Amino acid sequence: MSPARPTVMPHRSHLCTIVIDVSEDQLDDNVAFWGGATGKELKGLTYPEFHGARLHDSLVLLVQRLGDGQPRVHLDIHTDDVAAEIHRLEALGATVVERHDEWTVMRDPAGLPFCVVLAPEGTLETPDVLTWG
Repeated sequence: MSPARPTVMPHRSHLCTIVIDVSEDQLDDNVAFWGGATGKELKGLTYPEFHGARLHDSLVLLVQRLGDGQPRVHLDIHTDDVAAEIHRLEALGATVVERHDEWTVMRDPAGLPFCVVLAPEGTLETPDVLTWG
């Protein structure tokens, strides 16, 4: 007998961004390294702690300056309904760590961080976007 599937509100989401979190003193070296490694120029974005590049239609690489904490890599899931996506992921074993206006930091069952982010308008139109509920 297979386990019951959790009730999911209708929404769309996809794994969108690889985020490399580094300290302030590592930022410039990591921006240069990952730009060279991917062949893409990682440009400064609206928020000064982010530098990024689109690797292909539906995947972005960001290098993010951390306020504190150890260097790490985390993933961002973009969605058109943050609350519904959080509910879906909690049913799968994730936990909420910290809520912000347009994103929520979560941990997977192993304790690894990831973010659920409100997708910018028009960015959930790629073939890899999944519809839930």
